[in-house]
Amino acid sequence: MDIIKTKQFWIAAFFTLLASLIGKYGSTLPGLRIIGAMVIALLVGMFYQLIPGVVKSSGAGVGFISGKFLRLGIILLGFKLNLIVLAQSGIKSLGLALFVVTFMIILTYVLCKKFNVHEELAILASCGCGICGAAAVMGVSPQIKAKSDDAVLSVAVVCIMGTVFTLISVGLREIMPLTTEQYAVLCGASLHEIAHAVAAAGAAGETAIDIAIVTKLSRVLLLAPVAMIAGTYYAKKTNVGEKADAKLPIPWFMVGFLIASAIGSFMHIDIKILDTLVSLAFILLGMAMAALGMSVNFKVIAQRGQAVFTAAAISSVVLYIVVFGIVKMFF
Repeated sequence: MDIIKTKQFWIAAFFTLLASLIGKYGSTLPGLRIIGAMVIALLVGMFYQLIPGVVKSSGAGVGFISGKFLRLGIILLGFKLNLIVLAQSGIKSLGLALFVVTFMIILTYVLCKKFNVHEELAILASCGCGICGAAAVMGVSPQIKAKSDDAVLSVAVVCIMGTVFTLISVGLREIMPLTTEQYAVLCGASLHEIAHAVAAAGAAGETAIDIAIVTKLSRVLLLAPVAMIAGTYYAKKTNVGEKADAKLPIPWFMVGFLIASAIGSFMHIDIKILDTLVSLAFILLGMAMAALGMSVNFKVIAQRGQAVFTAAAISSVVLYIVVFGIVKMFF
């Protein structure tokens, strides 16, 4: 923790906090709401690379914030996940979430390997598309020791795919043969980011937003077990688990995420306190995203982007069609 005493940390903290706040308040604007606060913070972090001296003077502080602040932010994000509300949504919503996450991760991963996307990037893109976008990418990334370039590229994939299908959903809403509830479930189950689900469902009113959020949070609930499974799979796939002194990765911050969810769900905590903790979570996650942007290698992304984008685009189309059919039949 000596890093906190250094000038590099405080310079990094200042610039990443600024980026996070820009993301938070910028995402309230009509044109930027669909992108989301974390992606805006990531873009600001990338922009810092164009300002001479900012990244260099931040030094090791950038790595500390992208790692430690990320974990703390995800733990606090657990307070947003009300397990009671999810249970009340019924077995259909939870079953749909389990199907969507499993189906999307496997499909995207298989397609990524088909297009020769390397292991770490394939796992991150699959989890990001399957669970909850940028937060899932950031949650799984430490478990497979992914490089920052892979994390940024995966975030870009889920952001662009989610944005495209958000616009498609809004554009087709009037002609879709779906009730308001069915449309909301479609948004929550098929779109990648919480921001995307809210933006698309908002076209059908406040009730639709509530349903879409509950459906989406059902997928978020699976972030912790998926992170553990991904870490274990990666360790075995790369033979890390065969080393005598190696241990399969346990995402303790994900355990904290579930504990925070349980506390927020079953203990009588003032709603204002919970809202404050969730707001702090998004600030910390925004700072981590900005730090990630400050360390990205643009050349690497340009060289490897086409294959993973193609795989994610195909799987996103398939998911949307499949979920539409399920929603029409069972909701």
